[in-house]
Amino acid sequence: MLSLKNIRYAVGRKEILKGISTAFEPGKFYVIVGPNGCGKSTLMKVFSGDLKPQCGQVEYAGTDVFKIGKKELATYRAVMSQQPELHFPLTAEEVVMMGRYPHFNYRHSQKDEDICIQAMKKMDVADLMGRDYLTLSGGEKQRVQFARVLSQIWEAEENLTRYLFLDEAIAHLDLKHQQQLLKISKELCNHGVLVVAILHDLNIALEYAEHMILMKYGNIVYELPQPAKTINQEIIKEIFEVESQVIALPENKKTIVFSS
Repeated sequence: MLSLKNIRYAVGRKEILKGISTAFEPGKFYVIVGPNGCGKSTLMKVFSGDLKPQCGQVEYAGTDVFKIGKKELATYRAVMSQQPELHFPLTAEEVVMMGRYPHFNYRHSQKDEDICIQAMKKMDVADLMGRDYLTLSGGEKQRVQFARVLSQIWEAEENLTRYLFLDEAIAHLDLKHQQQLLKISKELCNHGVLVVAILHDLNIALEYAEHMILMKYGNIVYELPQPAKTINQEIIKEIFEVESQVIALPENKKTIVFSS
């Protein structure tokens, strides 16, 4: 269980997060949506342990995240942003191996190499081994980076929950690889991994989310379990200030068409 209690975060006089409390359960796929500037990425940085709030508490299984060592946390919590910055001339497999750094001290093992190869095969980037990462396309870099986070949480100690946080991670990917990344993430939920993704495309969010959090002005306005069944035009207009039509599909699914 990942729990947030009264999270407040401000930069100067601007309050970005305004007392957010919520909880995330292992084995579920959560999606956070909302307009630009509503605090989504800041919230993820806080609950991933990368940003300390001025007020409130983030707990992993009852332990304050800021009392967990960074290296220990990185053995079971992985974060992937929209386009991770990397300016060193590393090969693609060396980038993937970075995901294993928390698991060894000085030299990686054959097991670490095997995990990286499996992760690269999972993301269809094994053919990029030996390629200079900086010469790859935006989409290839993103797939290599996802192989990195997969290798990071490939396995965990018994009874220890793994966490995967995706901040607009499908940016720069074509439709095929967007689906690939999200399907693999959803499969991880079947193995007890807690996945939280920030997405902009509501239709993609509805396809994968088991629980949707809608934010605006630094607050959580709605939490929708089974969002494909519960979202409606009124909620979309309140959050995004646009007109839309929510169309029912078979198997209790929905799609959203936005009005021009």
